[in-house]
Order: sequence, then C-alpha cells, then structure tokens
Amino acid sequence: MATATNVEANAVSTVEWLSSPSTTIVVPVYQRQYRWDIGGCEKLLSDIRAVASEDDAHRHFIGSILSAEDAERDDLILIDGQQRITTIMLLVAALHHAVRDSDPSLAAELQRVLVRENDPARTKLRPHDAWADLYESVVLDRRDDADRESRFDDNYAFFRSQVQADEAPRIWRGLRKLEHVSITLGASANAQQIFESLNSTGEPLRDHELIHNYILMGLSHAEQLAVEDEYWLPIERHTGESIGAFWRHYLVMTGGREVAAAGEHGVYAAFRERFPRLDAAHLRSNAAVWREYAEIYGILLDPSREADEEVRRQLTYVNTFGRIAHPLVMSAYGDHRAGLIERDELIETLEWVQAMLLRRAVVGLPTDRLIARLCRARAEGRDSLMRAVARITPSDERVSAVLKYGELPHPAYVLSRIEGVEDPTGFDVEHIVPAAPADSWSGDGIREWSEYSEDEQNSHRALAPTLGNLTLLEQPLSERVFGGSFPDKQTGAYARSAVPATSELAELPGWGTAAIAERTVRLAAEFVRIWARPALPEIDDDGLTPILDAVRRRGWPAGWEREFDYVEYRGEHWEVKDVKALFNRIFRRAWTDERRAAVAYSARHGGPIYDAMAWKGHWDALDESHFLYMGWDSNYMMSALQGVLEESGIASEVFVKYSYIGNVM
Repeated sequence: MATATNVEANAVSTVEWLSSPSTTIVVPVYQRQYRWDIGGCEKLLSDIRAVASEDDAHRHFIGSILSAEDAERDDLILIDGQQRITTIMLLVAALHHAVRDSDPSLAAELQRVLVRENDPARTKLRPHDAWADLYESVVLDRRDDADRESRFDDNYAFFRSQVQADEAPRIWRGLRKLEHVSITLGASANAQQIFESLNSTGEPLRDHELIHNYILMGLSHAEQLAVEDEYWLPIERHTGESIGAFWRHYLVMTGGREVAAAGEHGVYAAFRERFPRLDAAHLRSNAAVWREYAEIYGILLDPSREADEEVRRQLTYVNTFGRIAHPLVMSAYGDHRAGLIERDELIETLEWVQAMLLRRAVVGLPTDRLIARLCRARAEGRDSLMRAVARITPSDERVSAVLKYGELPHPAYVLSRIEGVEDPTGFDVEHIVPAAPADSWSGDGIREWSEYSEDEQNSHRALAPTLGNLTLLEQPLSERVFGGSFPDKQTGAYARSAVPATSELAELPGWGTAAIAERTVRLAAEFVRIWARPALPEIDDDGLTPILDAVRRRGWPAGWEREFDYVEYRGEHWEVKDVKALFNRIFRRAWTDERRAAVAYSARHGGPIYDAMAWKGHWDALDESHFLYMGWDSNYMMSALQGVLEESGIASEVFVKYSYIGNVM
C-alpha cells in the first residue's frame, strides 16, 4: 500500500487538540479577516447544545482543519479553519469569563484551551497581526473601549448573552464532543491546491480572498509579511468593500475580455489565467502595478481625492452611470498619470464615455458587454478608441427623436449640465406638468385639468417625463408649489429660482404640449452638443441605419422579404421585414399624420398616390377617393418613402435595422 508522505491526517477531539501544551496556532497574513456573523454563532451553539444532550458515544464533526508546521518556530500555521477555530475560542472565552469566579476547576480547563501554558498572557490562537491585539483583548478580557465594534466583540457578546454560568458545564460537555480531521502538511505538499479543495463547502471564500491566498501562499512567512504590508494592505485601503469589483475591472482592463462576476469564482479563475505563475521574483513588480491601479480605483470611487478640478468633475459625472466604465477609465487615468497621454485626452475619453452611456440609455440600448471591446480598442490608440465609441454611440438624429417622446434618464445629471448647475444637490427635478395632475391643475390659469379632453390629458401625461417638461428647482421652492398649477408655480417658485432655465419659465403665457415640444427641440440641441458623439461616419453598434442612408436596391433581389429585422419610427418599434411593407406603412401613416406632405410629394412626382385605381395592379385604398399603388419595384419604393419622410420633416426620426439577409444582399 502506498503511503502519503506530504499529508498527515488524523481524527481528533477539537478541545483536546486545542488544549495540548504543544498547540499554538498562527493565522498567516494571507488569510481573510474574521467574518462569521451572529447567525453562524447561533448555529454552532445550537449544535453544541444538541450534542451535549446525547450520550457519550455521540460526537459532532466540524470538518477539517488544515495546518502546516512553521519551520522557523514550533507554531502551527493555520491554512484553513480559522473562522471555526476563532469562533470556538470566543465561545470558550465567554464560558471562562462566566465561571471563573464560581467554578475554578472548570475555569482552569477552559483556560488551557485559550492561553499558552508557558505564557498565560498570550492566547494559543494568534490571528493576523492587523487584528491580533483586538482579538486578544476580547479573549483575555482586557478591552478598554466599551464603544468599540468588531466581529470579535459582537460574537463574544452574543455567547455571553446566551450562556449563563449554570449552563456552562453543559456547553463544556458539548464542546468536548466536537471532532475534526487535523490535516498537517509536509514540506512538499501543495498547500494552495488542498486549500481550494477544502473550501468547496462551508463559508465560501470570495474571489479577492482566493486571490490574496494565491499571491502569498508560496512565499516564506517573512516574505508574506513584507508583501502584505507593502502591497496588499494598501490595495485593501484604497478599494475598501469594492476590492472584489476592483479585481474584476482590473482584469477587464488588462485582458480586454469580459469577466463574469457571478458563478464559481470567475474573477479568481481569470486572475490565475492572467498570472499562471507568481514567483517571488515577479510578484513585486506585478504587485506594484496592482497597488497603483488600486489607488486609481479608489479615486474613481471617490473623485474628491482627485486634485485636478476638471478631472474631478468629469469623474463625478462618469459615476452617474455606476461602475460600468471603470475598466476603461482606469486605463486612461493610468496612462495620464504615467505621462503617456495628455490631460485633454483623458478628459476627452471621459466625455466620450458619458456620451456613449447616456445616449444608449436615452434610446433604450443595453450597456452591458461594451467596455471590454473599448479597452481593446484603446490599447490600439486614440483613433481606434474613437471609432469603437462611435460605433456604439447612437446618432444625434436618433437621440433627438427619442428625447421628444421618451422618459429622460438620469434627469438631475442631464439638467444640471444643460442648465449650468454645478452641483444638483439641494435641487429637485421639477415636472412642469406633474406626472399625475390634480383635477384643479391648469396650464394657463383658465382651463382646469378636468376640462381637458381625454386625448389632451393622455398627451400631457406622455410628455410629463420628457426633457422639455423637466427643469431643476431649489428644494424649498419645489416643496412650496408641489403639484400646483403652472401659473402658481410661475409666481411662487420659477420667478424666484436662481437657475436661468427655470426662471425664464415665469415669462411664458402658459404651458402645454406645444410649449413642451418647443422646449424639447431647444434642449435637445444642447444635449447633443454637450454629450457629443465622435464625429465619424460609423453606424452605431445596434445596426440601426437612418432611413435616408438606407440602401436602394434594383428589382427584388433574393431574400428581400427578410431584408429588415425591424424599423424604428419616431420611437415606435415596427415589425416590418421588407421594403414593400415599409412603403405601405409609411404612406398610410403619412396620409393620417402628414397628409399635406404626402399630397405635395405625390403631386411633384406623379404618384404613388392617385385619386382612382387607374390601371390594374396591386392597390391599397387610403380612403374612398385616394389609392396607393403597390406595384413598384424596390428602388422606387425606397426612394418614395424616403422622399415623403423628408417632405414631412421627420426622416431623421426613422431608422431601419438590417437583418442578416439584408446585410449580405
């Protein structure tokens, strides 16, 4: 039979293992912080009480404890199991402090678990140096700050509250029935591989904790301490609770590939793939880069740390959209810090990012899985990035069309930039027409809302969340006129506002759909100027083509029945697949909404609308005396529908999405 020479495993009593005079345990620096919560403590105590009530043959298995002997000292290095061992120690400490005055014999047994035989002032478990003193002050009952908060304090206090002195013998009986498998590693054992295998159950490690272990596991104790202090702890300080997001975004930035945040340790797997070997010689140079970008990430999280006023403002703007663009922004900021790009190029990149994200939000396009491709493009240079951004940034025409009818995303951010408000804190987004007007609301002080027709009410409600109906208003003023009619708001709030775009509303004779439409056109022009798309001819990544740029095809080429995936008509989604159906729908819509233009175009071009079905063929009746001829070829139909849309002045608000067939025709 083969014998394992690198791993020694034995089933042992946990309390006896801890009580042994030879057992002193050191938690290495690569271990995660102690983070069991009270729920975990409650479950442990419940299990201990349950096994205490059983007969002597019953035991409770708590899993495996993985350790390695320290070649420099007689300590055990605790590789896996610190969460359980620390919690058990806190329970033992609570028992000890509960009985030390009433049961000296039991107190002595408990003390043998807690402290070293040759030095009662030192605990047998020595956590990470960063919080060892905190732990020992709890276990040895020498805390000097009653208001201090920590997981050690919380869990110790829970145990003290749950276990009274008269129950201590029962709990001690249950503790002595705990068992675990003690796994001690030899010098040639693969500690990281065993560690990962053992952590497939129980309290799962997070990706950044696995990265931490992976970085430090193969180093000597002295090297671990040095790398921890010089690199890892600064990374933690800079990124805080966002350390997991930092590692994911760093890997997206450097690898140019999306990294799954969900699933089975996707970030850790990507890290190991990116850094398959981290020997001591290469670790420091890599770690210095990680620390540098962690500092940058901290600035992105909190732009107030940025000294440059304009860069700080732009970073704050970018944060409006969350952290989605952080990989790209980290890349640009890092190059600027290294002197590889000028400040203007950094600001230009930040503006492009905002324009791309905001415009896509306006037209309802998803923003996921965009940033990795931009990181790849940026690695090729500014021009490549500009082209990539242009391809996924909707056009001025498309954005302006949606702004007329669609709900404005991120309204405080948009309005503050358009209206010149440096900091929108202290302002409300004012709906000039309320989203749900009261019956007494009036736009002109003459007619009340209840007197509006149903169509009028629907039109006003539809436009209430759009750009033209929104402005910024100081909160005290907003509270004063909340829900009021337009004339009341004019005198009670708008005239008193320090925001010029708001105060000018006080000069208007009334407010309604026409005023909203006029204001939308004006503000939309500012919108596309401030959030400018790179001035390149690339069509955006969704494949939408402005109708005036749509291809005119001779005859009926193969596949024409599936030329389009869909059509967007002034914000409406049409399931139209071919030019014949589009031709029919455009002219029927024009006959209803833009009849003057339809008649004028047809008169100038001799059709396609006629007052009689003058010849045989495929006709469609527009009304009793006007007919649309449908027998044209593809080229004519496309030219005609483009012409009538241009005649109507709405061509910029219509787009086609070519299908796969349409793209290859």
